[in-house]
Amino acid sequence: MVRQIFVNLPVADLKASIAFFTRLGFAFNPDFTDDTATCMIVGETIFAMLLTRERFAGFAPHPPADARATTEVLLALQLESREAVDAMVKAAVSGGGNTYSAPQDHGFMYQHGFQDLDGHVWEVFRMNTRQGE
Repeated sequence: MVRQIFVNLPVADLKASIAFFTRLGFAFNPDFTDDTATCMIVGETIFAMLLTRERFAGFAPHPPADARATTEVLLALQLESREAVDAMVKAAVSGGGNTYSAPQDHGFMYQHGFQDLDGHVWEVFRMNTRQGE
């Protein structure tokens, strides 16, 4: 069984990305942070390594994708409430990100999303896991 996940994402401006995600409420592990990379703490066992495009290229078998031109991954985060979903999207947009669709209410799930400064797609949602929740 997998114990942790580290998602690696290329970014154009590491300092701007750190400021953007700090605005959304994320923290960073200083032990894994330097001028070319940082470890964003997403959850207890979930991390996003934000790497400069050059550093990312050193790990990847192919050049980094331009997330503004292609979708290389959809990152989905379950939050605790609709209000938390709306607040994160609002903070992302006010911090320089953008939305790519209107919020959607599917009854059992409420979702919205944003693209970060580099165009990576972050879907945030609240899902009812039990009836009546």
